[in-house]
Amino acid sequence: MRSIWRRIFRTKPVGEIIAEGGHGEGGELKRSMSLTQLTMFSVGATLGTGIFVILGEAAPLAGPAVVVSFLLAAVTALFSALSYAELAGTIPVSGSSYSYAYATLGEVVAWVCGWCLLLEYAVSVSAVAVGWGQYLNEFFGQSTGWRIPAALSGPPGIDGGVVNLPAIAVVLLATVLLLRGASESATANAVMVVVKIGVLLFFCVIAFTAFDSDNLTPFAPLGMAGLSAAGAKVFFSYIGFDAASTAGEEAKNPRRDLPLAILLSLGIVTLVYVLVALASVGVLPWQRLSGSEASLAKVLEDATGSAWPSVVLSLGAVVAIASVVLTVLYGQTRILFAMSRDGLIPKVFQRVSPRRRVPAANTIIVSAFVAILAGLVPLGRLADATSIGTLFAFAVVNVGVIVLRSTRPDLPRNFRTPLFPLTPILGVLFCLYLMVNLDRQTWAVFAVWTLVGLAAYFAYGFRRSRLAQAAGACRPH
Repeated sequence: MRSIWRRIFRTKPVGEIIAEGGHGEGGELKRSMSLTQLTMFSVGATLGTGIFVILGEAAPLAGPAVVVSFLLAAVTALFSALSYAELAGTIPVSGSSYSYAYATLGEVVAWVCGWCLLLEYAVSVSAVAVGWGQYLNEFFGQSTGWRIPAALSGPPGIDGGVVNLPAIAVVLLATVLLLRGASESATANAVMVVVKIGVLLFFCVIAFTAFDSDNLTPFAPLGMAGLSAAGAKVFFSYIGFDAASTAGEEAKNPRRDLPLAILLSLGIVTLVYVLVALASVGVLPWQRLSGSEASLAKVLEDATGSAWPSVVLSLGAVVAIASVVLTVLYGQTRILFAMSRDGLIPKVFQRVSPRRRVPAANTIIVSAFVAILAGLVPLGRLADATSIGTLFAFAVVNVGVIVLRSTRPDLPRNFRTPLFPLTPILGVLFCLYLMVNLDRQTWAVFAVWTLVGLAAYFAYGFRRSRLAQAAGACRPH
């Protein structure tokens, strides 16, 4: 048992992780991303997810105080973002928190973290794709009077749905872009992010003309419990600020640019979320925001009494949410690329196309899985399940900063987490606090997911990992 314990908690040397950066089977990834593109990647992965999809679910929990819930989630994300910034500048590779855990806490923790990232990225992009379909239908309905038939715009068992074709379509479009190359994907994402920010600013300008302060009272009708529950739910909307860390092997100057991109993107996203949330609860009584996947379009329609502003918003959302699908799908493929290179999953995920210099087979496999999930699984509890997996990964990153400062104080760090060790400790505590506020069903899903992941690790990665193979080669026969 002692031997097994040592083996599952073996760590991978930081120098080895960095030296392998960019290398895959059959080729190397191309370093082409600038600071602006990295920041846009993180903004693209984050901005829109919560506001366009989750606001209608969170407002009934907190009332007008949903604005504070967004700030609570932002503070939680900030502590973790500071830890991400330090580790991204110290270990600038594609594995994100998976690689950071491998260097600090051991192989089994890294595996569980990677498994949680699969929940974070693959499931969240599926949930967002479903929201994209809602806005596409909203746009068609308002501009032409025609809507996609229910059988083709929803998953089985939901309002007569059979398959969600719009959700599948947006995943396939993102796949085509990713297969063209990282630089091309970054350019397309930057354009979509500009559209997204423009649309949300347009929303704020229109909404604030109909702002009624009476809608803000009582401010927290369900008390601190409701505010915290909403904070745990809207934390889903901050998933993605770490997307820049998955581009560590394709950034031009990763040690300098990754920390900056992470922190800049979180600041931009938080400002926009708070403005949009405040505008929404100021226009509509919070009870009327309940249950609408396209809640912002509903706010504009009520604010102006006409359909054209919500048509513009819905069209902008169609473009904007597509960028979330693109960037989160990118992040998932790069994390699996790193896990495959370590031998924990099959080699096919690290194969690099010599022509495009991207992990093409990896991208196709992941996209097929996400498209099926988006097309056939209801949105339901996907957001909550994603949040708990992400909170776990963030907690691991905060612990990793503390461990690496202790074990490798000599490593060059372009960015240092301020107020160390208070900041990462607070990061862990905030993550645990939000996790506790998620319901039992979400915890049950997380427990089952983790157990399945551990079973997969012991069935495959435990013996096939490169560290295990190296240890076997060194063992005397």
